[in-house]
Amino acid sequence: MNEMPLGITRAREGMEGISWNILGQTYVPKQLSESSFSWHATLPPGTFVPPHIHPTQDEFLYILEGRFDFLLDGKEDYAEPGDLVHMPRGIPHGIFNKGDSTIKTLFWVSPSQRLYDLFWAIHNMGPEPDPAKLVAISAEHEIDFLPPEEE
Repeated sequence: MNEMPLGITRAREGMEGISWNILGQTYVPKQLSESSFSWHATLPPGTFVPPHIHPTQDEFLYILEGRFDFLLDGKEDYAEPGDLVHMPRGIPHGIFNKGDSTIKTLFWVSPSQRLYDLFWAIHNMGPEPDPAKLVAISAEHEIDFLPPEEE
């Protein structure tokens, strides 16, 4: 992985024109270096990222539009435009759009680890991928999904 290049990634552009479909959400990578990886995300109503852990990365979200609901280390919370959400490595968290409008946010992780490669691996897996396959691929890329809570 190269050092971070000097320059500007424009508002409606991503790196090398990349745009991923990640389980119905749109992720556009903005910057990648060994020390950090950032992407713009658009989450339609009803979409979410199930509770998971980044064992070797800190993760951040800067909320641009809409209201996110979170499960942060077992506690429910929310974030709105202008809020910065920080999720330290090793702490379980889930991200949800429970509202009726689209959410836009800037994500980033530090260090990058294998997350960029994970997004390529799960790009276009479809609206209803095999959960076991998704969990296995994620684990290979240092993201550990938690089992669903029992009712």
